Amino acid sequence: MNAPWKPSGAGNRDPFAAYICDEAALDVLRPVVIEMGWQPEKCNKGGLRNAVQSLSVSASPNILMVDLSESGDPLNDINALAEVCEPGTVVVAIGQVNDVRLYRDLLSSGIHDYLLKPLSAGQLRDALNQAQAVFAAPRASDPEAAKRHVSTAIVGTRGGVGASMLATSLAWIFSDDKKLPTALLDLDVHFGTGALALDLEPGRGLTDAIDNPSRIDGLFIERAMIR
Repeated sequence: MNAPWKPSGAGNRDPFAAYICDEAALDVLRPVVIEMGWQPEKCNKGGLRNAVQSLSVSASPNILMVDLSESGDPLNDINALAEVCEPGTVVVAIGQVNDVRLYRDLLSSGIHDYLLKPLSAGQLRDALNQAQAVFAAPRASDPEAAKRHVSTAIVGTRGGVGASMLATSLAWIFSDDKKLPTALLDLDVHFGTGALALDLEPGRGLTDAIDNPSRIDGLFIERAMIR
């Protein structure tokens, strides 16, 4: 969902599956799916909860389209989907709610894109091409894709020496000035000020990772980060 990671064994899975609530949307989707070279039989009737039930007993596709129209709590249901979705699956959601906050929350939870009903063939084609482009990106194992990764640790000898401010400032410089993908990890789970310094709402990502280390994968990290 919003997947910056690369799927492992993606070639062994179905390229696409969809779980859509209404026939009108399915009628628009199926011709586009055929055009993409995928099986129209993978366009299933039923929404997000149907997808969760199905994927709990079967492998996830490379690209998954889910309908949120019948979901009373989309974000909570998306979290349930994340529990059964394999790392690397690119998820495109569709729905009827035209709300910017919901859109942002869905992207933050790892969704690749959110499309508003009624759907059009062009809209679906663009979204699926963009989702497919995730798998066409150079793999990290490719020589031309090799990138320099820098890990920098800032440790204060005691409280109040400015370690948090230095770490936050370095992260800002790496991201804003150097235009590098940057993650700031504040290991002080109780009194850390990293989120406050960046005017962000603190999250529970690190605490959840410590409590459930077996759940850590690309999707978990994507959902745990705050921006």
